[in-house]
Amino acid sequence: MSEYTRPVVTAVDASVSHLHENPYDIARDQLRRVADAFDIDGNLVDVLEKCKKAVEVSIPVAMDDGSTRVFTGYRVTHNIARGPSKGGIRYHPNVTLDEIKALAMSMTWKCALMGIPFGGSKGGVIVDPKTLSRGEVERMTRRYTSEIINEIGPERDIPAPDVGTDASVMAWIFDTYSMNKGHSVLGVVTGKPLSIGGSLGREEASARSGLFCIRDAVAKQGGRLDEMRVAVQGFGSVGSSLAKFLHEEGAKVVAVSDTTVALHDPSGIDITAAIAHKRKSGSLRGLSGVDTIAPDELFALDVDILAPCALEQAITERNAERVRASIVCEGANDPVTPAADAILEEKGVLVLPDLLVNAGAVVVSYFEWVQGLQEYFWKEAEVNAKLNDIVSRAFEETWGVAEERGVTMRTAAYGLGVRRVAEATLTRGIYP
Repeated sequence: MSEYTRPVVTAVDASVSHLHENPYDIARDQLRRVADAFDIDGNLVDVLEKCKKAVEVSIPVAMDDGSTRVFTGYRVTHNIARGPSKGGIRYHPNVTLDEIKALAMSMTWKCALMGIPFGGSKGGVIVDPKTLSRGEVERMTRRYTSEIINEIGPERDIPAPDVGTDASVMAWIFDTYSMNKGHSVLGVVTGKPLSIGGSLGREEASARSGLFCIRDAVAKQGGRLDEMRVAVQGFGSVGSSLAKFLHEEGAKVVAVSDTTVALHDPSGIDITAAIAHKRKSGSLRGLSGVDTIAPDELFALDVDILAPCALEQAITERNAERVRASIVCEGANDPVTPAADAILEEKGVLVLPDLLVNAGAVVVSYFEWVQGLQEYFWKEAEVNAKLNDIVSRAFEETWGVAEERGVTMRTAAYGLGVRRVAEATLTRGIYP
């Protein structure tokens, strides 16, 4: 027998998707509806609905057991009319190219709505990071970075964390990129650890912007936050932090869920204990003093605020009719489908769109990028105050347009974002 042993190489396929509809089709349909409502020229829409660049890469990784697995990754840039593109990287087994395109497009409108000088991008790898060791995730990240290294950069395209990625992943991208350039490049990614140029306030920024939007919406409706009952679907970084903030403001969080279990206590869940339990055990399962309910039951609970903070298309036409909340706060990206949106509107539910609610992450990412370029870092109170100013201003602008035109908050938010990108495109012109 030959002394040479052929290595085992396995290609990794996508699993069955959680998506009920094609997200890129939804994003393009949304753009065209908004363009009609805001009288945006059809020629511009033809430009804006296309992604500038989409790259697919193969990522071979040496596994701990000596085998080699080959993952598929993507990086998509939607638009750079207002500045370099900005968008997260997600590691998830259901990642698709069309999903990444849709998320990149959404980032373009979100950045424009917030008034920050970025376009939209997104990246992803088809992988379940929970099934890999830390070393395997690091090696995969570094190879993925090497494959897209010509697509990213502080003045080109700036990644950040998303579903399945965190500050450690950003550190590996930062280091890989910097080693290839021969010097540290702080602005190549955001969401980095504080020890290597991260920003205070970044980790909880999405949840904090969600809190600001809920606070302002409740005030607009003449209510009080400390009288609200809340259900939070998804207990990752955004969901757990939003639950904590709402609990601290006096709201009663009566239900939470993660990928393993949904929990309910009508008298209110101890969010501090839930976060500690999740941190220790890795899931909410086993938390004492609460009832276990079916995951779909969470959407039908008698609450004032429902916050879907997990993945896309959580609320569809199949369960939207059962929603009893008066406010739906989109902590996740695209958690409500268009069909569900129409049902909720008919029911009189106020939907606070993701463009507003979870924009805190990209706003504080912008702050981190600025701090990295200046090599001068701000105090957390300053970061949070600036975030409050930007999100509250965007909320007021969106609320004003919604009232003036008689449209939903989603249509108003998209209209403001799309109109600003269209204006930038017209101002710059088309080269050559």
